[in-house]
Amino acid sequence: MPIPFLQVARVGAYIVGKHLARQKRYPLALMLEPLFRCNLACNGCGKIDYPDPILNQRLSVDECLGAVDECGAPVVSIAGGEPLLHKDMPEIVRGIIARRKFVYLCTNALLMEKKLDQYEPSPYFVWSVHLDGDREMHDHSVSQEGVYDRAVEAIQAAKARGFRVNINCTLFNDAKPERVAAFFDTVRAMGVDGITVSPGYAYERAPDQQHFLNRGKTKQLFRDILSRGRGKKWSFSQSTMFLDFLAGNQTYHCTPWGNPARTVFGWQRPCYLVGEGYVQTFRELMEETDWDAYGTGNYEKCADCMVHSGYEATAVADTFAHPLKALGVSLRGVKTDGAMAPDISLDNQRPADYVFSRHVEIKLAEIGRAQPRKERPARAETTATH
Repeated sequence: MPIPFLQVARVGAYIVGKHLARQKRYPLALMLEPLFRCNLACNGCGKIDYPDPILNQRLSVDECLGAVDECGAPVVSIAGGEPLLHKDMPEIVRGIIARRKFVYLCTNALLMEKKLDQYEPSPYFVWSVHLDGDREMHDHSVSQEGVYDRAVEAIQAAKARGFRVNINCTLFNDAKPERVAAFFDTVRAMGVDGITVSPGYAYERAPDQQHFLNRGKTKQLFRDILSRGRGKKWSFSQSTMFLDFLAGNQTYHCTPWGNPARTVFGWQRPCYLVGEGYVQTFRELMEETDWDAYGTGNYEKCADCMVHSGYEATAVADTFAHPLKALGVSLRGVKTDGAMAPDISLDNQRPADYVFSRHVEIKLAEIGRAQPRKERPARAETTATH
C-alpha cells in the first residue's frame, strides 16, 4: 500500500476536523527547507546558486520544530538543498516523529547509506529519494554520472533495514512515455513503497527554463505514461484524483496554502515554488497573503504549473467533497483517452513580477547586520582570557 492506513486515517481525521470547523484554508503538508546548500548541481534547480552567505544558513532544531508546531499540518516534507548535510537532521526528524507527524525526508541519496544508522524505521518516517528516471535520465538530470547507482544502492540498504522508501520523480519535456513506464516497472521491482511524480515547473529561480512542460504537454505526457501502466500496479504516493488531474480529466485551481513552505528566509509567500515575499509567522502567511492574486489564470508565473505542491491538496479536498466521483476514478482507473476537461483561461492573468534579487538583497543585509553581534562576545572572551 503506497500510503499506510495509519497515515490515511490520521490525515483523513484532520481534514474532517477542519471541514467541521468550517475552516476554508488549512495546510496539509509543511514543506520544510532547513538549508539550500546541496552536494549536487541539478539542471532544473535554482537553489544552489544563492550567494555563499545564504547557502551557509541553517534553520536550527528549535526553528524547525517551531515551524511544525506553528503550522500544524499532519505531514512534513523536509527538502532543500540536501537535508542530510544538516548536522542536526536526525534530531529534527526525531522531534517531528515525537509529535506524531508523518515525515518525508527528501534526499539525493549520496549521503543516505552512510547516515542510515542515525535513523530508525517508524510508521511516521519515509525516505523520499530523488530519482528522475533510469540511469541515463537521472544522471543527466542531476548533471553527474554514477548518482543513479548510488541512489539505488541506498534504497536497497534502507529497505533491508526495514525503512519505508519512496521515490520522487520530476518529469521534463524530453521525457519519453515508454521509457518512464519502464522506469516505473523497475522501481516496482526494487520494492519501493511509493512513487511521487510531478511535472517540472519553470519557476523564477530555475536555470534551465527550456525543458519545462506547459500544461498541454503535461496532460498528454501523463496520459501516455498512465496508459502503459494498466494492470502493472504502480504504487503512487498521491491521490488518484491528482493523477486524474495530471491526465487532463479535472479542472482544478491550486491551493498554495495546502503546502506552505518554511525556509531560511521565513514563511514563503505564496507557495513552495513561487517566492513573492516572506513573513515571520505562519499566521501572517495565512491571513495577510492575497491568495486570489496567485494561481493559474490569475498570475503569469503560475500559467503552466501543475505541480503536486500546488494541486495535491486540491485533489485531496475534492476527494473528500465528492467521494463517489473519486471512488469511480479509483475503480475505473485514470482516463487516458477522449476529450480533456476544459482548462483555466489565461486571458485575465496579471503579468509576472520578478522579485528574486530583492529577496536576496534583504537576506544578505540581515546576515550582515547579525554577523557583528555574533562575533563581539568571542572577542570579549579572548580579551578577558589574555
